[in-house]
Amino acid sequence: MPLPITEPRPRVGDTEKMTINMGVVDLGQIDLLVQEGFYSNRSDLIRTAVRNLLAVHSDTLRQTVARRTLTLGLQQLGRAELERAVAAGERLKIQVVGLARIDDDVTPELARAAIESVTVLGAFQASPAVRKALSDRMT
Repeated sequence: MPLPITEPRPRVGDTEKMTINMGVVDLGQIDLLVQEGFYSNRSDLIRTAVRNLLAVHSDTLRQTVARRTLTLGLQQLGRAELERAVAAGERLKIQVVGLARIDDDVTPELARAAIESVTVLGAFQASPAVRKALSDRMT
């Protein structure tokens, strides 16, 4: 009897795909560095370059996050937290640099009642119904 096939569970929030266009000379130089063993592949070089550039600007990033009162990293919102906000008469302003995630147990009605606005620099994960309910509040 064959074993059932199970799909590996994706690790949500680990990475997001990004597409860039590069000149052929730059691409060739990247390939040369990969061939010479400096990097394992193109993506490795690009990730390293981006991390190094972000490190150069780390003070500016830190100051901007503080000034704009942004959440850096992951902000996860569940039904209980949103229900508490509604009960307290509060409306949440979600402002995230990284990943904002709304749990699957949150209804579109609860999301609209509890969330005033959503600003995400990075990735936003929510059910299609919640995303649609908040579409006019996303910037």
